[in-house]
Amino acid sequence: MRDTVTLKALAKINLGLDVLGKRDNGYHDVRMVMQTIYLYDNVTLTKTEEAGIQLETNLFYLPVDENNIAYKAAKMLMDEFEIKGGVRITLEKHIPVAAGMAGGSSNAAAVLVGMNRLFSLGLNQEQLMERGVVLGADVPYCVMRGTVLAEGIGEVLTPLSPLPKCYILIAKPGISVSTKVVYEKLDAEIITNHPDIDGILEGLENQDIHKIANSMGNVLERVTIEDYPVIETLKQAMKEAGALNAMMSGSGPTVFGIFEDRKRAREAQQKIREMNIAKQVYVANIHNTRRN
Repeated sequence: MRDTVTLKALAKINLGLDVLGKRDNGYHDVRMVMQTIYLYDNVTLTKTEEAGIQLETNLFYLPVDENNIAYKAAKMLMDEFEIKGGVRITLEKHIPVAAGMAGGSSNAAAVLVGMNRLFSLGLNQEQLMERGVVLGADVPYCVMRGTVLAEGIGEVLTPLSPLPKCYILIAKPGISVSTKVVYEKLDAEIITNHPDIDGILEGLENQDIHKIANSMGNVLERVTIEDYPVIETLKQAMKEAGALNAMMSGSGPTVFGIFEDRKRAREAQQKIREMNIAKQVYVANIHNTRRN
């Protein structure tokens, strides 16, 4: 029986993000196309003789108690299954924080999967996803991964044809955005311009990267860009550097661009670094393998 397990918690981007309405409980009904990319945090879980949860991370400003979603994920399963021993969780963070890339949700998903393996809980993927949605709307997707249509509050997931091979340029400016605040501002507006989610689905079905890129859209952009115009600057810089399209991911402020070849993506990465408008700039491959 193993005593340690290490997992990659992969980041996501939204190829399309539409908001259809708000529920009485405060959650929003969404229609999104999610894509996993090969940018990840390392999550290591180790059994300990001492009861309880110890959490450590390479980022000093992140909480290491019940205010961290990864801690909550471990506690949920420890309480449910009355696990007697303890666990030490180490988060080696690389995904930009508060960036619209589901870094926290992906950490929580990795902890659910890791706890299931480490303590032989016998939960299947669907059962892990059911528990994940209690922690956050993106957690079930982060358990599943791949190219997925997310509906409901984000927990109704339909696997899609994989995104054709391409390269993703990620740029996060030196600001952090509150998802809660963005959605509150969105609620004050009437959404008249909805992204073409069906166009993205058609492009995926036909493996047409140009159709996918041309159909991309994020209804939250209008809210976030109003407060942070650097997001629009990043989008335009990527397009001028050869991106098929560029868009904000999630509630922002991360911007991603889709490139057909790595060389152009690297050149765009260098250009954005020289412009000094982003704190973190990465070129990432797409990741279409779903979790077993």
